Amino acid sequence: MSRALISRNPDLRRLQNEGYEVEVRSGHLLVHSVPYVNAKGQIALGTLVSDLTMAGDLTTRPGSHVAMFIGEHPCSKDGSEIQQIKHNSSHMALAPDVVAQHSFSNKPPQGYADYYEKMSRYIEIICAPAKSVQPGVTARTYRVTEAAPDDGVFNYVDTASSRAGISAVTAKVAMRRVAIIGLGGTGSYVLDLVAKTPLGEIHLYDGDLFLQHNAFRAPGAASLDQLRGRPSKVAYHQANYAKMHRGIVAHHEYIGEENVTQLQDFDFVFLCMDTGPAKKLIVEALHAAGTPFIDTGMGVQMLEDSLQLLAICRVTTSTSAKRDHLARLVSYAPPADDGDYERNIQIAELNAMTAAMAVIRWKKFYGFYQDIEGEHNSTYTTNCNLLTGDETA
Repeated sequence: MSRALISRNPDLRRLQNEGYEVEVRSGHLLVHSVPYVNAKGQIALGTLVSDLTMAGDLTTRPGSHVAMFIGEHPCSKDGSEIQQIKHNSSHMALAPDVVAQHSFSNKPPQGYADYYEKMSRYIEIICAPAKSVQPGVTARTYRVTEAAPDDGVFNYVDTASSRAGISAVTAKVAMRRVAIIGLGGTGSYVLDLVAKTPLGEIHLYDGDLFLQHNAFRAPGAASLDQLRGRPSKVAYHQANYAKMHRGIVAHHEYIGEENVTQLQDFDFVFLCMDTGPAKKLIVEALHAAGTPFIDTGMGVQMLEDSLQLLAICRVTTSTSAKRDHLARLVSYAPPADDGDYERNIQIAELNAMTAAMAVIRWKKFYGFYQDIEGEHNSTYTTNCNLLTGDETA
């Protein structure tokens, strides 16, 4: 991805053509071997770093004038830090493989037009003292920087994480394989959220078709032609999210006795399916395999007297730390016993709410969000705006 991005963008290509050691890694632009004077008056080499503002695979005007630096703080000839660019010094884990020690601020009146202007200007400031100490020293080494293996699961760089400086946090959910069982309303919103994370593979399991009523409780907007084609749910969603994520795998099948063993090799599973014997079979198989999972549920009741709806969204987590609560909280009754829910009272925002609760809990489990309580069951009730968490590990 690094070479391709550089070749497609004139500003990055110009940096490389002029001899700078340019690399694009984890959503950041890096220029290596930048000479500077350290506090001891010695010449050292550091790496200048910038986040990237992009439109697909094309760079745009830099969204921030701030740059970061890997190395000691650049100094003047006398060993004092260059005040012209001084901004902040701390441990900055920009990504798992990009850790900076300093940030610089030098903003021209009109900002920077492109990344060539931004990086070359900072390099000019940083290198000036070094050139006065040792004439001829330069960041233009013309040394070829070997492109890192393509470490991305996305078709374009995740600049949301790099821009916010949370790539190292995002990497905590970069596990190998996750499954979503059931691609109805809640499952499709789970996919919408996890497709924006660096998961290696996201496997979709559902044997149903994507029909007109599904379009009103799924993210995005299906076209009339798509609905006329009667695609399977998994094929419809795979085609949609493959535009962004390379690892979406569709399985047009329900999980039953004949194929439940497929779930043994997943790192995590989201259960977004109706109640019934199949769910019990899956839960037992996941417990036996020691696979952590989240079961989602939603109950919607029509209040006939007031013509209003009462809804409860539920997210129940099963991990090695706690599994004994599942039998009390998860129903395996056939769908026909669930009354109003089976009347297709599903509302997009309730599906989205349940999915968001599930994905937040998943991210908490893997350390993306701070988790003080360790709750393994959460519910949201609409009429009293009550969000609860219990069954702590």
